[in-house]
Amino acid sequence: MADRIYLDHAATTPMLPQALAAVEAGMRHWANPSSPHAEGRAARAALEKARSDVAAAYGWAHELIFTSGASESLQMALGRSMAPRRLISAVEHDSVLRHAEGAQVLPVDRDGILDLDALGTALAAGPRALVGVQWANSETGVRQPVAEIADIVHAAGAILLVDAAQMPARADDAVLRHADLVAVSAHKRGGPPGIGALLVRDFGVLLPMGGQEKGYRAGTENLPGALGYAAAVQLPEDLARMTALRVRLEAAIVAAGGDPVAAHRPRSPLIGAYRMPGVSAAAQLIRFDLAGIAVSAGSACSSGSMRPSHVLTAMGWEEPALREVVRVSFGRGTTEAEVDAFTTLWRRIAIEARNRAA
Repeated sequence: MADRIYLDHAATTPMLPQALAAVEAGMRHWANPSSPHAEGRAARAALEKARSDVAAAYGWAHELIFTSGASESLQMALGRSMAPRRLISAVEHDSVLRHAEGAQVLPVDRDGILDLDALGTALAAGPRALVGVQWANSETGVRQPVAEIADIVHAAGAILLVDAAQMPARADDAVLRHADLVAVSAHKRGGPPGIGALLVRDFGVLLPMGGQEKGYRAGTENLPGALGYAAAVQLPEDLARMTALRVRLEAAIVAAGGDPVAAHRPRSPLIGAYRMPGVSAAAQLIRFDLAGIAVSAGSACSSGSMRPSHVLTAMGWEEPALREVVRVSFGRGTTEAEVDAFTTLWRRIAIEARNRAA
């Protein structure tokens, strides 16, 4: 697999060597961190250092609950918030849509940005609410205006939950300044799978359940995972370089007749979505995969079904265009040569499609 090109980092990233070494070291801390003896206390000390290291890497000065990943963090926030109502945008991740039963779903504009007027109206129409929004959409990369949303949410006395699974550490000060709850994930940042966190500004907004993690999560703590997560997020991600890669990729795609999604909106430097007119995403994925290039047709939690994207549908896309979009996402090791290899094949497939249609 070494000669393949991996452009699906929004689904998961390769584990960094430093994270792998930290996980291996954590396996040697075999004692339960909740045990009172010396072995348990040593494990507890390692866990708490990992907790402070992860929080510091994100610039978070408040509470941190380790979880099994962003999906559990979101489920915890949605299920145990003290607010009686839930408001979410129509483009949230599947894990939010699944765990926010009974939530009011708010519309977005053609570029996937939350309708702020609809948010204000919904907040005024009932009791205190938890509002859930993404830092950046996992399919399109479109970033929500967190600071503006937070002003509206907090003016109404509501709670702001930000799904930051796709956010590199310290990528957006607005999240650190304004969010009440933030869901983050290790395996999106070069850490191990099975570990994430819920960043909590004030435990007063969450209903405790007893057990570990200061009474907010039951089960023996995943010490190796926490150590691997802490190691991964210490290593910076060069977002300027990744932005340049995305600009390079999009220029080539536009020149080949492709259509970037929400090209003029703020987006994650790591994620872009692109329509190839006349060629289904399923056909594109097969061609790219056979050529040794891994991309996806959207969120890894839903792309396996190849059903129409609820994100593009909410943005007003219609058949067949919404089935002609693939996602390309970068990581620390992505190179210009890999981007050029992808766009060369993109251009070839697009030309073939136009020739067949002529």
